[in-house]
Amino acid sequence: YYEIDDIVIREFLGKKLSSKHRKDLDEVSEKTSIAIKSCRRQFDNVKRVFKAVEELQGSVIQNISSIFLLSEDLAKKYGVIVFIACMRFETSKRKLQMLTFPDFYEPTLCIMNKWTYPKSSPEFGDTDLDREFLLELREVRVLLDKEKDHKHIVCQKLKPEFLEKTYNSMEVNFRLLSRAIIGIAYNLHHNRDLRGFFLEVVERIIDPWRILGWNKVDVMNFLKVYINSAIELDIFQDAEVKKAWERYMDVITTSVKQLY
Repeated sequence: YYEIDDIVIREFLGKKLSSKHRKDLDEVSEKTSIAIKSCRRQFDNVKRVFKAVEELQGSVIQNISSIFLLSEDLAKKYGVIVFIACMRFETSKRKLQMLTFPDFYEPTLCIMNKWTYPKSSPEFGDTDLDREFLLELREVRVLLDKEKDHKHIVCQKLKPEFLEKTYNSMEVNFRLLSRAIIGIAYNLHHNRDLRGFFLEVVERIIDPWRILGWNKVDVMNFLKVYINSAIELDIFQDAEVKKAWERYMDVITTSVKQLY
Protein backbone atom coordinates (compact mmCIF):
# COMPACT_ATOMS: atom_id res chain seq x y z
CA TYR A 1 0.00 0.00 0.00
CA TYR A 2 2.87 2.38 0.75
CA GLU A 3 4.95 1.43 -2.29
CA ILE A 4 5.91 4.40 -4.45
CA ASP A 5 6.90 5.04 -8.05
CA ASP A 6 9.96 7.25 -8.46
CA ILE A 7 8.48 9.04 -11.48
CA VAL A 8 5.30 9.91 -9.58
CA ILE A 9 7.18 11.04 -6.48
CA ARG A 10 9.40 13.25 -8.63
CA GLU A 11 6.27 15.20 -9.58
CA PHE A 12 5.49 15.84 -5.90
CA LEU A 13 8.94 17.12 -4.93
CA GLY A 14 9.02 20.81 -4.14
CA LYS A 15 5.24 21.13 -4.19
CA LYS A 16 3.02 21.76 -1.20
CA LEU A 17 1.09 18.64 -0.31
CA SER A 18 -2.25 20.46 -0.42
CA SER A 19 -5.67 19.55 -1.75
CA LYS A 20 -5.02 22.03 -4.57
CA HIS A 21 -2.21 19.80 -5.83
CA ARG A 22 -4.31 16.70 -5.34
CA LYS A 23 -6.58 18.12 -8.04
CA ASP A 24 -3.63 18.26 -10.44
CA LEU A 25 -2.97 14.53 -10.22
CA ASP A 26 -4.66 13.95 -13.58
CA GLU A 27 -1.69 15.71 -15.15
CA VAL A 28 0.76 13.63 -13.11
CA SER A 29 -1.01 10.47 -14.22
CA GLU A 30 -0.90 11.53 -17.85
CA LYS A 31 2.75 12.56 -17.69
CA THR A 32 3.94 9.41 -15.91
CA SER A 33 1.51 6.88 -17.44
CA ILE A 34 0.67 5.71 -13.91
CA ALA A 35 -3.03 5.18 -13.13
CA ILE A 36 -4.75 8.14 -11.47
CA LYS A 37 -5.88 5.90 -8.60
CA SER A 38 -2.26 4.99 -7.88
CA CYS A 39 -1.15 8.64 -8.10
CA ARG A 40 -3.84 9.61 -5.57
CA ARG A 41 -2.84 6.80 -3.24
CA GLN A 42 0.81 7.86 -3.39
CA PHE A 43 -0.03 11.52 -2.87
CA ASP A 44 -2.22 10.74 0.15
CA ASN A 45 0.43 8.44 1.61
CA VAL A 46 3.17 11.04 1.28
CA LYS A 47 0.91 13.64 2.86
CA ARG A 48 -0.03 11.27 5.70
CA VAL A 49 3.59 10.36 6.43
CA PHE A 50 4.67 14.01 6.30
CA LYS A 51 1.97 15.11 8.74
CA ALA A 52 2.81 12.27 11.13
CA VAL A 53 6.54 12.92 11.42
CA GLU A 54 7.32 16.54 10.55
CA GLU A 55 7.23 17.72 14.18
CA LEU A 56 8.81 14.65 15.79
CA GLN A 57 12.28 14.66 17.34
CA GLY A 58 14.88 12.09 16.38
CA SER A 59 15.55 10.27 13.14
CA VAL A 60 12.81 10.88 10.61
CA ILE A 61 13.56 7.56 8.91
CA GLN A 62 13.29 5.61 12.16
CA ASN A 63 10.12 7.49 13.06
CA ILE A 64 8.55 6.61 9.71
CA SER A 65 9.69 3.02 10.02
CA SER A 66 8.24 2.55 13.50
CA ILE A 67 4.95 4.40 12.92
CA PHE A 68 4.15 2.94 9.51
CA LEU A 69 6.05 -0.36 9.83
CA LEU A 70 7.81 0.12 6.51
CA SER A 71 10.97 -1.57 5.28
CA GLU A 72 14.18 0.40 5.76
CA ASP A 73 14.48 1.16 2.04
CA LEU A 74 10.94 2.47 1.80
CA ALA A 75 11.25 4.44 5.05
CA LYS A 76 14.40 6.06 3.64
CA LYS A 77 12.54 7.12 0.50
CA TYR A 78 9.75 8.66 2.53
CA GLY A 79 12.35 10.22 4.83
CA VAL A 80 14.00 11.93 1.86
CA ILE A 81 10.63 13.19 0.59
CA VAL A 82 9.78 14.60 4.03
CA PHE A 83 13.22 16.19 4.36
CA ILE A 84 13.03 17.87 0.95
CA ALA A 85 9.58 19.21 1.89
CA CYS A 86 10.79 20.46 5.30
CA MET A 87 13.85 22.15 3.79
CA ARG A 88 11.78 23.49 0.89
CA PHE A 89 14.58 22.65 -1.52
CA GLU A 90 14.10 24.08 -4.99
CA THR A 91 13.55 21.09 -7.30
CA SER A 92 11.44 22.42 -10.14
CA LYS A 93 13.57 25.06 -11.88
CA ARG A 94 14.17 24.37 -15.57
CA LYS A 95 17.79 23.35 -14.96
CA LEU A 96 16.63 20.70 -12.49
CA GLN A 97 13.75 19.28 -14.46
CA MET A 98 15.81 16.50 -16.00
CA LEU A 99 16.76 15.23 -12.53
CA THR A 100 14.94 12.14 -11.32
CA PHE A 101 13.89 11.22 -7.79
CA PRO A 102 16.97 8.92 -7.44
CA ASP A 103 19.14 11.93 -8.41
CA PHE A 104 17.80 13.83 -5.42
CA TYR A 105 17.69 10.77 -3.19
CA GLU A 106 21.42 10.07 -2.71
CA PRO A 107 22.54 13.68 -2.10
CA THR A 108 19.58 14.33 0.22
CA LEU A 109 20.30 11.22 2.24
CA CYS A 110 23.89 12.42 2.55
CA ILE A 111 22.70 15.87 3.72
CA MET A 112 20.51 14.16 6.33
CA ASN A 113 23.53 12.21 7.56
CA LYS A 114 26.15 14.93 7.41
CA TRP A 115 24.50 18.32 7.87
CA THR A 116 21.92 17.71 10.58
CA TYR A 117 22.58 17.82 14.32
CA PRO A 118 24.64 14.88 15.57
CA LYS A 119 22.89 12.18 17.60
CA SER A 120 24.69 13.36 20.73
CA SER A 121 23.10 16.81 20.42
CA PRO A 122 19.95 17.74 22.37
CA GLU A 123 18.78 19.30 19.08
CA PHE A 124 19.10 15.95 17.28
CA GLY A 125 16.54 15.42 14.56
CA ASP A 126 17.28 15.00 10.91
CA THR A 127 14.66 17.31 9.50
CA ASP A 128 16.60 20.30 10.78
CA LEU A 129 20.08 21.37 9.75
CA ASP A 130 22.87 22.01 12.22
CA ARG A 131 22.93 25.81 12.25
CA GLU A 132 26.29 25.99 14.00
CA PHE A 133 27.79 23.89 11.22
CA LEU A 134 26.32 26.20 8.57
CA LEU A 135 27.83 29.23 10.30
CA GLU A 136 31.14 27.41 10.73
CA LEU A 137 31.21 26.88 6.97
CA ARG A 138 31.74 30.59 6.41
CA GLU A 139 35.25 30.08 7.77
CA VAL A 140 36.26 27.88 4.83
CA ARG A 141 36.82 31.17 3.03
CA VAL A 142 40.37 31.04 4.39
CA LEU A 143 41.00 28.74 1.44
CA LEU A 144 40.77 31.78 -0.82
CA ASP A 145 43.80 33.29 0.91
CA LYS A 146 45.80 30.17 0.13
CA GLU A 147 44.41 29.64 -3.34
CA LYS A 148 47.83 29.69 -4.96
CA ASP A 149 49.25 27.03 -2.62
CA HIS A 150 46.10 24.95 -2.86
CA LYS A 151 46.18 25.05 -6.65
CA HIS A 152 49.87 24.16 -6.68
CA ILE A 153 49.36 20.99 -4.62
CA VAL A 154 46.27 19.92 -6.58
CA CYS A 155 48.03 20.44 -9.92
CA GLN A 156 51.13 18.62 -8.71
CA LYS A 157 49.12 15.60 -7.62
CA LEU A 158 46.87 15.43 -10.65
CA LYS A 159 49.43 16.06 -13.39
CA PRO A 160 50.36 12.35 -13.66
CA GLU A 161 46.68 11.35 -13.59
CA PHE A 162 45.19 13.73 -16.15
CA LEU A 163 45.42 13.93 -19.90
CA GLU A 164 47.14 17.11 -21.02
CA LYS A 165 43.90 18.72 -22.22
CA THR A 166 42.13 18.11 -18.89
CA TYR A 167 45.17 19.19 -16.91
CA ASN A 168 45.46 22.44 -18.85
CA SER A 169 41.78 23.23 -18.40
CA MET A 170 42.12 22.55 -14.66
CA GLU A 171 45.10 24.88 -14.41
CA VAL A 172 43.25 27.65 -16.22
CA ASN A 173 39.92 27.14 -14.44
CA PHE A 174 41.03 26.18 -10.93
CA ARG A 175 39.99 29.53 -9.49
CA LEU A 176 36.52 29.33 -11.06
CA LEU A 177 35.92 25.77 -9.82
CA SER A 178 37.33 26.37 -6.36
CA ARG A 179 35.46 29.62 -5.81
CA ALA A 180 32.19 28.01 -6.83
CA ILE A 181 32.65 25.28 -4.21
CA ILE A 182 33.70 27.76 -1.51
CA GLY A 183 31.02 30.28 -2.51
CA ILE A 184 28.20 27.78 -2.06
CA ALA A 185 29.59 26.80 1.36
CA TYR A 186 29.90 30.40 2.48
CA ASN A 187 26.27 31.24 1.72
CA LEU A 188 24.52 28.12 2.99
CA HIS A 189 23.56 29.77 6.27
CA HIS A 190 21.10 31.93 4.30
CA ASN A 191 17.80 30.09 3.91
CA ARG A 192 17.40 31.25 0.32
CA ASP A 193 20.79 29.85 -0.68
CA LEU A 194 20.13 26.66 1.21
CA ARG A 195 16.85 26.12 -0.62
CA GLY A 196 18.67 26.64 -3.91
CA PHE A 197 21.43 24.15 -3.07
CA PHE A 198 20.75 21.70 -5.93
CA LEU A 199 20.43 24.49 -8.46
CA GLU A 200 23.70 26.02 -7.25
CA VAL A 201 25.52 22.69 -7.54
CA VAL A 202 24.25 22.16 -11.09
CA GLU A 203 24.87 25.71 -12.31
CA ARG A 204 28.09 26.57 -10.52
CA ILE A 205 29.89 23.23 -10.25
CA ILE A 206 28.52 20.68 -12.69
CA ASP A 207 27.80 22.90 -15.71
CA PRO A 208 31.33 24.38 -15.88
CA TRP A 209 32.82 20.87 -15.81
CA ARG A 210 30.46 19.74 -18.54
CA ILE A 211 31.46 22.72 -20.67
CA LEU A 212 35.13 21.86 -20.09
CA GLY A 213 34.37 18.31 -21.22
CA TRP A 214 35.75 16.48 -18.19
CA ASN A 215 34.76 12.87 -17.69
CA LYS A 216 33.32 11.67 -14.40
CA VAL A 217 36.49 9.88 -13.29
CA ASP A 218 38.51 13.09 -13.66
CA VAL A 219 35.87 15.10 -11.81
CA MET A 220 35.83 12.66 -8.89
CA ASN A 221 39.64 12.52 -8.81
CA PHE A 222 39.80 16.30 -8.73
CA LEU A 223 37.36 16.51 -5.82
CA LYS A 224 39.23 13.90 -3.80
CA VAL A 225 42.58 15.64 -4.27
CA TYR A 226 41.03 19.09 -3.81
CA ILE A 227 39.53 18.11 -0.44
CA ASN A 228 42.63 16.39 0.89
CA SER A 229 45.02 19.08 -0.31
CA ALA A 230 43.09 21.71 1.64
CA ILE A 231 43.48 19.58 4.77
CA GLU A 232 47.16 18.88 4.05
CA LEU A 233 47.87 22.59 3.75
CA ASP A 234 46.79 22.88 7.36
CA ILE A 235 44.79 25.97 6.48
CA PHE A 236 42.04 25.09 8.91
CA GLN A 237 43.67 25.94 12.22
CA ASP A 238 40.40 25.31 13.99
CA ALA A 239 39.40 21.63 14.26
CA GLU A 240 35.72 22.56 13.98
CA VAL A 241 36.29 24.32 10.65
CA LYS A 242 38.22 21.32 9.34
CA LYS A 243 35.36 19.07 10.39
CA ALA A 244 32.83 21.42 8.77
CA TRP A 245 34.86 21.35 5.54
CA GLU A 246 34.80 17.54 5.52
CA ARG A 247 31.06 17.40 6.29
CA TYR A 248 30.37 19.90 3.53
CA MET A 249 32.56 18.23 0.93
CA ASP A 250 31.07 14.79 1.63
CA VAL A 251 27.75 16.14 0.40
CA ILE A 252 29.30 17.99 -2.55
CA THR A 253 31.12 14.80 -3.60
CA THR A 254 27.98 12.67 -3.31
CA SER A 255 25.93 15.26 -5.20
CA VAL A 256 28.43 15.57 -8.04
CA LYS A 257 28.83 11.80 -8.24
CA GLN A 258 25.07 11.38 -8.58
CA LEU A 259 24.32 14.33 -10.83
CA TYR A 260 27.29 14.41 -13.19
